[in-house]
Amino acid sequence: MFRCGLAYPRCKWVMPLLLLFAIIFDIIAIAAQSGWIQDREDTHYSSMWKDCRWLGGESDCSNLMDHSWARAVAALMIIGLIILVLAFIICAISMCTDPSSGPLVASGVLLFIVALLQFIGLIIYPVNFNDRIFEGEYEYTWAYGFGWGATIICLGCSFIFCCISSCIPKINGDEKIDYCITR
Repeated sequence: MFRCGLAYPRCKWVMPLLLLFAIIFDIIAIAAQSGWIQDREDTHYSSMWKDCRWLGGESDCSNLMDHSWARAVAALMIIGLIILVLAFIICAISMCTDPSSGPLVASGVLLFIVALLQFIGLIIYPVNFNDRIFEGEYEYTWAYGFGWGATIICLGCSFIFCCISSCIPKINGDEKIDYCITR
């Protein structure tokens, strides 16, 4: 017998797992010291916290926290991470007990706020960095990409959490599983 369907009770931990990946991606993006942007000659890189140039074998680093736009980016990313951890805790507690739509929709709203905050921060950074630098060609690094990855995961999960209320009986195992193909 071949059956193709989705066993909701077994898949209910996928969403908290995605949120855990988003938390890890955010931590990598925020804590990365290798930079968010670097030039092609590897003589200049800039992370969320500092801006460094290699001059004749020595590095000349300046603190970006002296600029208001860099403080705003750091604040948006860190506040987004804190709200993301809160949404993860709400989601995990809701999945440990019998899932109900209230906490999951609350997690979805929090995740949308996280995605919005981090989207703004990830746009402010390159715009203001490009205003400061006029020479050379620069590339965005993997750390900046992890920031975007966390933002995209949060946005996708926010839509799923807000629409998940119709699947709560299936997740709890109260309804029979619908199979697409049965033989």
